[in-house]
Amino acid sequence: MSMSPTASVSNGSESAAKRRRTIGADTNGSSASIQAATSSTHIPKRGARACTACRKGKNRCEGDAPCRRCQLSGTPCVFEKPEKKNITPAAAGVNAERLSRLEGQYLVMQSHMIGMQSSLDRILSVVQGQAHSGPMFPPPPPSQAVGRPFEEDRGDKFPPLPGFAPPPHKYATYGIIPSTAASSEDESEDTLPRATLNAPIEALQGLANAAAEAAAVPSASAPRVKKRKRAEPIPRNAFPHVVEKGLVADSEARELYNIFFAGCHLFIPVFDPLYDTYESLMERTPWTFDAILAVAGKIRSGNGPLSPTFYKCLEEAQGIARSSLFGPVVRKEAVQGMLLLAAWSTNGWLPSGHAMRMALDLGLHRALEKLADDTGKQRTQEEERDLVISARIWLCLYWFDHQMSLGTGRPIVLRDENSIRHCRLLLNHTMASPTDVRLISQVELIAQKTQIYETLAQMNGQVNHNTLAFIRRATIALEKWYNECDELHRQTMDENSLLRKILAGELHYAKLWLVCVALRGVSWDKMPFEQRELAFQAKDAASGCLDIFLSSPEYRAALRYAVHDSLVTAAFSGLFLLKMASLFPAELDLALITVQVEQLAQLLSDVAAERYALTLRIMLANLRRKVGLGSGIQTPVPQAGPPPAGFADMVVTPSSYVDPNLPPPFTMEELGFGPGDRNIVIPAAIPLWLQEQSLNDLGLPVNGSDGIFLQIAGNGWAGDFAPMPEAW
Repeated sequence: MSMSPTASVSNGSESAAKRRRTIGADTNGSSASIQAATSSTHIPKRGARACTACRKGKNRCEGDAPCRRCQLSGTPCVFEKPEKKNITPAAAGVNAERLSRLEGQYLVMQSHMIGMQSSLDRILSVVQGQAHSGPMFPPPPPSQAVGRPFEEDRGDKFPPLPGFAPPPHKYATYGIIPSTAASSEDESEDTLPRATLNAPIEALQGLANAAAEAAAVPSASAPRVKKRKRAEPIPRNAFPHVVEKGLVADSEARELYNIFFAGCHLFIPVFDPLYDTYESLMERTPWTFDAILAVAGKIRSGNGPLSPTFYKCLEEAQGIARSSLFGPVVRKEAVQGMLLLAAWSTNGWLPSGHAMRMALDLGLHRALEKLADDTGKQRTQEEERDLVISARIWLCLYWFDHQMSLGTGRPIVLRDENSIRHCRLLLNHTMASPTDVRLISQVELIAQKTQIYETLAQMNGQVNHNTLAFIRRATIALEKWYNECDELHRQTMDENSLLRKILAGELHYAKLWLVCVALRGVSWDKMPFEQRELAFQAKDAASGCLDIFLSSPEYRAALRYAVHDSLVTAAFSGLFLLKMASLFPAELDLALITVQVEQLAQLLSDVAAERYALTLRIMLANLRRKVGLGSGIQTPVPQAGPPPAGFADMVVTPSSYVDPNLPPPFTMEELGFGPGDRNIVIPAAIPLWLQEQSLNDLGLPVNGSDGIFLQIAGNGWAGDFAPMPEAW
């Protein structure tokens, strides 16, 4: 009997419904057992369905736990669960940043390679075209020949340049090997080292050098294939020194060298006399060698006429200095040469700034940090000496540049104190110089004075309780500095040694400078009690400074070697005492002060420091006018001899100046010189700080020494030869 289609469909639907109900019942009824089985016998997903035993034997596994192979062999059936890698968003960001940085460096390197490929093609084409025709580079035009001064078409004459062309070194980096270590803070281990980027450049440089040498070979000889030379550490000296050029005899040069190291190196302690010998300096650095001879030539002349040797040495040293303005500097001794040209000039601001930037380019500011590195890296004796010399040059330049800024009121260019924090390492080093102890004391003093100046500048001349308290704290700090540094000097020097006298004088002047900067612009004729006490403290410091200058025979003799800063120390102390005597004539010993300042003025005249001597004589004449008759001072004015040559532009005939509203001008007799046709000093030539209306101002001018001393062209670095730069 056949079944109807309806019945079949009905039976099929009922069977499907039964199956669905059975599955639902099983699912609802045994969910707990299923979860327990799943947790105990978890079967991994398809990437790890083979157990450990089957995977080792490279057998097919059923994927059930336990599998049949493990049951038959009695081996534990273990399924390893793969670890999940949890990548945090921060780690993903770091990886992406590193990848982006590496991609950027790759693009830069790729662009460099493309540029170098084109440059190499051009070099090879030039070599192939000129190998049989002549040298690769033509000679310079006549306008650039040595010894030709430059003149414009309109006829204006500029300072005569000795014709020093840029150094004739090789291309690119001049043979300097780039370091593979991270050279700055922005180069980490994750970045490509700079040597990776520079390696193609070095290869191209070697090819270019080889091409130039091949082009210079005569056409008759067959071209030789040479091996690539290693990069030269430092190129040879580009310029000869004055002895090599025959401008100065060797015997005279040795005499000038001995004059310099008889006292100049004490004021600029950048040399080691045991290492910087006459032959060593001549061979290593013609620039510094010529500068030393120029400074010594000026000192040898004293207040007499300057010798031709001085002009020759100075012209050569300045000529080499000019060539460094737009060319690379590869020797640290170049910084020494520029520092000497700045130190013994009346305006060393510009040359000292150039020396600072040369030192930064050479990396001298990192020398102390490398010396202090105790990671165990072994250095050769040559490398160690190089670091010591570099550190000494940097410390001396750091001190001098800061002193120039504080002395002239200009902004401090370099404010990084980390480069000097290991300065005392030089004192105990086996290669230490005898003058390093003075250098360290100068660096530590200028660091304190810089902090004092920056703090007082924020007070804007306001004298209140905070100002007075700061002055007391700063005075204590200066005394502590002196005690520590004097103890360092005491280990190798007696009490009457020159360096210890200089150190004591610097303490007195620092105390005087502190008060004059703090109370700048204050009207000293109407002072409260606290300010008056500070004024007399500064007076005591100025008296102590002047006593050291006049009572120490060693210091008096050494003033002929002194730089501008030391002369300012002596002259300003005398000027301050004269102003105090003018304000408080009844409380000071006017006769003693007058005699001391007259002695100092004569001493400065003897060492050709007429700029400072004339300034003191003007203040002496002012004091005699104001208090001479009433105080009983009737001492005759000492005759100082003929006036200096640079003083002629500051005097006129008496009929040229008649103004009844102003004090009468100073005459030559009042200043200690003999009478003449031009007998009175131009009032406008006298700085405002020295004039009658400013006698009650004991503070230091904003522009420092530039606002105190006369701007004259004396026998020395400025004025005797107009074509030379103003710094000299």
